[in-house]
Amino acid sequence: MTRAAASAQDEDYAALLRRLFDAAVAAAQPSKRLAKHLPSPPKGRTVVVGAGKASAAMAQGLEAAWRDPLSGLVVTRYGYAKPCEHIAIVEASHPVPDAAGLDAARKTLDLVSHLTADDLVIALMSGGGSALLPLPVAGLDLADKQDVNRALLKSGASISEMNVVRRHLSAIKGGRLAAACHPAKVVTLLISDVPGDDPVDIASGPTVGDPTTCDDALAVIRRYGVTARPHVLEALTSGRGESVKPGDPRLAKNETHLIATPQMALEAAAVAARARGFAVHILGDSIEGEAREVGKVMAGLALQAANRGQPFAPPCVLLSGGETTVTVKGAGCGGRNVEFLLSLGVALRGHPRIYAIAGDTDGVDGQVDIAGAVLRPNSLEEARARGVSPTKALDSNDAHAFFQTLGASVITGPTYTNVNDFRAILVAPG
Repeated sequence: MTRAAASAQDEDYAALLRRLFDAAVAAAQPSKRLAKHLPSPPKGRTVVVGAGKASAAMAQGLEAAWRDPLSGLVVTRYGYAKPCEHIAIVEASHPVPDAAGLDAARKTLDLVSHLTADDLVIALMSGGGSALLPLPVAGLDLADKQDVNRALLKSGASISEMNVVRRHLSAIKGGRLAAACHPAKVVTLLISDVPGDDPVDIASGPTVGDPTTCDDALAVIRRYGVTARPHVLEALTSGRGESVKPGDPRLAKNETHLIATPQMALEAAAVAARARGFAVHILGDSIEGEAREVGKVMAGLALQAANRGQPFAPPCVLLSGGETTVTVKGAGCGGRNVEFLLSLGVALRGHPRIYAIAGDTDGVDGQVDIAGAVLRPNSLEEARARGVSPTKALDSNDAHAFFQTLGASVITGPTYTNVNDFRAILVAPG
């Protein structure tokens, strides 16, 4: 193969990976997923509440499909608003909460505080809702929530573990919003961003019963050495932060529907890859663990496929989703998708037939408005030629800067959905 032909093929594989990511994001758009899950109109009022990075797009889709009167409020991340006619859209900070989110949470509870059994609440919840509804339990303030959130984000705790703590320091999450809606019926429509799609973990479950306890929250804090002020710990040790449990009679007639999930997104990407003649293997939609360790494991699978034709023969694409974690110890800003990808690249050592992409489907990897990056066989060699050490970048949790140096970042802007991480490894034919 000539150098020009090899370069063209390299560009083609990288472009294909980006198309797979775009297909995954497109499959999870609320406009495509929401209408078929809507309930029948009630005798009384229809009130819409919601939170998350996809909530404004969900609200817009609901207005387009709903023919009866409605009103409400949803809160989304700054830059993720969508124009709505009847539902108020509020923007607030994510992942560290701010006063705008606190005010929106208070207004949400006020909105549902005097409903009747003839009324209907449609709750639109997606990933990011935990930070966007930061109303603290009595005795705590916003600064307490911000401090705990920052510590959890750097601790290496899984999203499920973080949400256990968040639910028990909240006056609105862990089923409390649904309890406030009683006796109205609550129909919750969810876009899942969590491994396993457990509704209690999506936005920390404002409208579903929570089986975990204050003791579980304390265990997470101790396990990861999270620093918390004495009065924050007292809210847990006293049981004052206990959440609404499954089986609570106030939740009896409520319904919950998953309208988009990581698995749906992976299947959409699989269709796109097969159309290009690649065998596709979905390795899992709920993979967790330290991002760099997952990267090493995935590298081992890809190398075995490329060199041995086991357990998958090339040409093939290996897809996976879930939510890894990054324990930030260096001066970098983290980002679980780019840390996974850099760890993968270091372990692959520039294998000439392996390419990869990793990105967050909400367009934000960590605390940076970059979805992820693309890895090519020559990425590490090119970085070294520019004076950038891959291993040093990995050790300092600075993978975003590494891929920015190469011009390999995946930048989408707001995607208006969130079905967690997307990873694709392409093993080219020999």
